[in-house]
Amino acid sequence: MISRRVVVHGLVQGVFFRDSCRREARKLGVAGWVRNRPDGTVEALFEGPEAEVGRMVDWARQGPPYARVDRVDVLDEQPTGHTGFAITR
Repeated sequence: MISRRVVVHGLVQGVFFRDSCRREARKLGVAGWVRNRPDGTVEALFEGPEAEVGRMVDWARQGPPYARVDRVDVLDEQPTGHTGFAITR
């Protein structure tokens, strides 16, 4: 079990990034959350098996069809036992 926090920069708000992220995480069985930040970025926490979390980080580098991802910052975190995946504020 691993945990990664990502901050996604670019045109990532108003393009269904959060909802698409939630659907992808649920499909892969990854727990955590995703939220918009006031600076226009999107932040997410992915927790689960290493391969699936890696897939979510890779997905964040592309985002949904209307997103333009310029950069993704990835930080290692300690897993905390998240269950489910939610859009937070």
